[in-house]
Amino acid sequence: MPRSHSAGRRLAAPVTAGVLAACALMLPGQQAHAAGSVVKVTGSQGHWQLTVDGSPYQVKGLTWGPSVADAGKYMPDLKSMGVNTIRTWGTDASSKPLFDTAAANGIKVIAGFWLQPGGGPGSGGCVNYLTDTTYKNNMLAEFPKWVQTYKDNPGVLMWNVGNESVLGLQNCYSGDELEKQRDAYTTFVNDVTKKIHAVDPNHPVTSTDAWVGAWPYYKKNAPDLDLYAVNSYNAVCDVKSAWEQGGYTKPYIVTETGPAGEWEVPDDANGVPAEPTDQAKADGYRKAWGCITGHQGVALGATMFHYGTEYDFGGIWFNLLPAGEKRLSYYAVKKAYGGNTSGDNTPPVFSSMTVEGDASKVAAGRDLTLATKVTDPEGDRISYEVLANSMYIDQSKELTPLKATDLGSGRLKVTAPDKPGVWKIYVKATDGRGNVGVETRSVRVVPPPVSGTNIAQGKPATASSQQTSDYGDCPCLASSAVDGKNDTRWASDWSDPQWLQVDLGSRQSFRHVQLNWETSYAKAYTIQTSDDGQNWRTVREVTDGNGGVDDFDASGTGRYVRVNGTARGTGYGYSLYEFGVYN
Repeated sequence: MPRSHSAGRRLAAPVTAGVLAACALMLPGQQAHAAGSVVKVTGSQGHWQLTVDGSPYQVKGLTWGPSVADAGKYMPDLKSMGVNTIRTWGTDASSKPLFDTAAANGIKVIAGFWLQPGGGPGSGGCVNYLTDTTYKNNMLAEFPKWVQTYKDNPGVLMWNVGNESVLGLQNCYSGDELEKQRDAYTTFVNDVTKKIHAVDPNHPVTSTDAWVGAWPYYKKNAPDLDLYAVNSYNAVCDVKSAWEQGGYTKPYIVTETGPAGEWEVPDDANGVPAEPTDQAKADGYRKAWGCITGHQGVALGATMFHYGTEYDFGGIWFNLLPAGEKRLSYYAVKKAYGGNTSGDNTPPVFSSMTVEGDASKVAAGRDLTLATKVTDPEGDRISYEVLANSMYIDQSKELTPLKATDLGSGRLKVTAPDKPGVWKIYVKATDGRGNVGVETRSVRVVPPPVSGTNIAQGKPATASSQQTSDYGDCPCLASSAVDGKNDTRWASDWSDPQWLQVDLGSRQSFRHVQLNWETSYAKAYTIQTSDDGQNWRTVREVTDGNGGVDDFDASGTGRYVRVNGTARGTGYGYSLYEFGVYN
């Protein structure tokens, strides 16, 4: 902690002039040391190192995910892993407890400053770095303010300006304009760097981008950066050769790395990225660290991704401890960083997981059986949980538990989701000791087969309203709900009630109805029949609809059959992929 201004007034009196002189010589050095570390990039071309108060410092880090409020809970664990550094993406008034807690545990922080459009492929907030002087001036005032606030905090290792914005600018601009914006952005990073150096000469400044495509811009436009920084996952072992071929004259750190991401893996049989196994992810961290340490004198360390606790789509892919439970990757990083693993109890390990039957044709709402082979290294009792995620249907990150029946020998039976599309199914194996193994597979959920003939298919259909504009996947006409295709749909106006009816051509009997709803579904509706299209009889009423596939027996007779929606399940209209009527 910084030395109090009153500390000097506690000196005993009277004192001799010699003692006073000695104190005068000593106090500045003591205050500087107490006020925070002096961090430098030292050495020469290809022989650099980071030093903290004159001692060599290799960044053995992780990106930080928990809330600042949980810093006291997790910092001791990070320290036990051999971690000496964490990385953040933003620095503001809330950062002090994180810096303080990190310092108290012997950990330092690569303190980030966020610039738009940050986050690479998922970036947002386009800025014109050629003309938007208001934004640039605001950042030039904002960032140095927090540097001034925290420069004497012993938890600070260095400042990091921006995250993947050179890549992210491609979402805002193209062609020559994109090149001009990238030059302007990296020039602005240099302006920020000079401002930070003026406030704080004792901590280096870097800037992160995705892969090394940003480095030529930094080389040309940001000479004041002390070192470069790069986010690279499966390709991290190629950074060394890219640095050598680029003729760069600054060292670098890797600010995100780990197992292969969605963008780096092949698609599975259902056309979605095949998530690596727990073992493959652990190997990804080991490989990354080996390649980083293999670039001696240039790569000064890494903050690998990610010390996070979220238990969602991204959390399962990258977090070392989702919901606080430790993965194989957690122990791989701990071993790489020199943490003591001798007494560790480690997670259950999947050797296989398969979907029984055809994973490309899983009937909505019907039984789905998963066959797993899992062992625990210490022989601990394994408990199972099955979860589902609809990321590739509606971009949801959430994992929804499915009630599972343990059939023995690692076989688990659940009810498949009732919304068609590709789902990810997760099996979570815990050992009761705070460890978890997770394996995932995709399944393509389809409407369940129905015996009999769909007498509505291809027949004339009308509706109370329909979206006729050529927008997105529309026009979405009434006829699209009876064309036998589950990728075309009818969509109504955004009001209640709305109906869709089909003319069977003659009076016919039916016994079963299947509705395949789009995201905009009916929470309440009736199935009705009519002989003349004017007078209707209700054969089925639904008051608790939840979308997906509604598949039920409903007996009736008539020339016309309609679904009459009385309450929407969303703020949009009613939307049906298919309205099947079976005899």
